[in-house]
Amino acid sequence: MQILSKKKIGSTPAIQIDGVHKRFGDYTVLNHLSLEVNRGEIFGFLGLNGAGKTTTIKMLLAMLRPTSGKLYMLGEKVDAGNYKLWSKVGYLEEATFYPDLTVTENLDIARRMQGVPDKDAVHQVIYKLGLEPHKKKKAKHLSLGNKQRLGLAKAMIHNPEILILDEPINGLDPAGVAEIRNMLYNLAKNFGVTVFISSHLLEELSKVSTRIGIIHSGQLVQEVAMDKLEQSLQKSLVVNGRNKPALKKVLEEHGYAFEDTLDGYIKLTDEHAADHPERLAELLVQCNQPPTSLRMITEDLEGYFLRTIGITRGIK
Repeated sequence: MQILSKKKIGSTPAIQIDGVHKRFGDYTVLNHLSLEVNRGEIFGFLGLNGAGKTTTIKMLLAMLRPTSGKLYMLGEKVDAGNYKLWSKVGYLEEATFYPDLTVTENLDIARRMQGVPDKDAVHQVIYKLGLEPHKKKKAKHLSLGNKQRLGLAKAMIHNPEILILDEPINGLDPAGVAEIRNMLYNLAKNFGVTVFISSHLLEELSKVSTRIGIIHSGQLVQEVAMDKLEQSLQKSLVVNGRNKPALKKVLEEHGYAFEDTLDGYIKLTDEHAADHPERLAELLVQCNQPPTSLRMITEDLEGYFLRTIGITRGIK
């Protein structure tokens, strides 16, 4: 069996979206969206439902035309008639298969539908996605994670350089998410495949992506490498007491900025308050307002996402 070699990673970005604007009548879906995805990268495209993720993907696949702006993949302008380009792109929205056929049989049908003449392509993609132990198993007997692997294998039967995935981890249990994560890492690291993966769940994207871009109301509002995300999480000091009006008065008199949370706590918004919680505790005790609760909280991924798009929530 021929083993697929790692693709040569060039300097031209795998995906370029340049000032793309998309309107449906008077409704603006994308507002001058620009982003780049490097070759061999796992890029997480994050946003609430309706933020513009699927519209962006449909334009990358030439299923929709932008009102203005341009899209490129592998240095070529996206165009429905560019058949050479589509031979290098794979897409998965929802894993589908023939339940009573084996993994191998399902993939052989996909091979023929894609017009791939080399029958060995089935064995190659089975190896590439780690489906060898399951190749003779009927699709209906696969685990959720392996059903998703089968869907991805169908999307990759033609050995694409770019893999576009729209909400591929919805409904998967933690074991299934881990399977997909390991598979995507393998595709990117060992085979040079560029992965563009959309989701509305930062917690899940953080497990598979090397970098994320957050889209909100059709605009890219933040980009961050996952290994730098920890540095972006806010740390806050949260306090509570038996007499909150009196406690707040003490804070005001001593120059502390604060705000009420939705859960009824008092969060110190002074950026230096979290550096010295002992000073605040000592102050409140001296002023006869000992705190009933004083704790440091580090923003979780959901909180970071909501703060980035301008939505607030209570303290967990």
